[in-house]
Amino acid sequence: MQRITALKEIAFQRHSFDGFAVFNWANLLYFSGFPGASALLVPRDGECTIYVYGVNYEQAKTEGKSFSVELVRRDENFMAKIAEKAVDCGVKRLAVDALGVESRRSLARATRGRVKLTFKGGLVAELRKIKDPAEIELMKKAAELTNLGMKTAYEVLSPGMREFEVAAEIEYAMRKRGSGGTAFDTAVSSGSRSAFPHGGCTDREIREGDLVVVDFGAVYKDYRCDMTRTLVAGKPMEKQKRIYGVVKRAQEAAFDAAKAGVKARDVDGTARRIIEDAGFGEFFVHGLGHGVGLEVHEPPVLNAVSKDTLAVGNVVTVEPGVYLPGFGGVRIEDTVLVGKDGAEKLTKAPYSLALNDV
Repeated sequence: MQRITALKEIAFQRHSFDGFAVFNWANLLYFSGFPGASALLVPRDGECTIYVYGVNYEQAKTEGKSFSVELVRRDENFMAKIAEKAVDCGVKRLAVDALGVESRRSLARATRGRVKLTFKGGLVAELRKIKDPAEIELMKKAAELTNLGMKTAYEVLSPGMREFEVAAEIEYAMRKRGSGGTAFDTAVSSGSRSAFPHGGCTDREIREGDLVVVDFGAVYKDYRCDMTRTLVAGKPMEKQKRIYGVVKRAQEAAFDAAKAGVKARDVDGTARRIIEDAGFGEFFVHGLGHGVGLEVHEPPVLNAVSKDTLAVGNVVTVEPGVYLPGFGGVRIEDTVLVGKDGAEKLTKAPYSLALNDV
């Protein structure tokens, strides 16, 4: 309930709302700890209520012990049910985190002017940016599983394998050790396809001398991790080693710059200048990184136009890359925890361009 208390402080004391409705799946999971909730109503006065459909009702009663659990039947007007509860709790100004257009209209109609709706998804995002100790421990476990997956990638990858075969070995190794799945679709992009930042994973056969970008993450108790390494299926050529060296220097410098109180765009700039000075600026085509937690992409954002400032407890990626069309790409990424005097790498797999160096 500590997270609910923090939400109440921001929403009710700082912004003068007297109710908050949560609909976003990740926000629901953050507050309730239960993955099957469809909505959560937090009034200033009275009990917090989780709304669930029948398929999740019994589980919610067992696992959602800090909340009242309300069953939503298929023939009921879901938004009307929430609106009536808000009115009963004396809510006059209701903040809402996120809703689609039709659901917004439905909720507004259901309140019939009795409750003023304001959409304030940013309030929850601010809370979720700062990971608490329990979240950090779960993310460290997700990182351990991700490290294991990368170790497996270096062990199994060889010319003649197809990209999806490497991905399958990675995912199997993590699952065997307790991963709840993958943080996103595992990417194993080889040869000229490694120049696609989101190249994904296909049936392409990896060839001798290919650059291979391997990007994936484990999930542990709903918390995610994200790591990328780039390697060569064979002996690296000089151009590959040069690009790799530039990206590695950029990643190290950005990691060193990632401290509490530093503007996120300045951390991005630290990496970008190194890549630009090496003559590859136009080929670094994405931001330096993003927050990670219950979602693999969440605030804060590290790019050239970010308005975020890093704070103690942020967990973010640091992932510069260079992508040369027709030749291949290099990206190196770690998930890191921001501290007062610097950052800590949660992902700790070796950095090696050559398979036989690991």
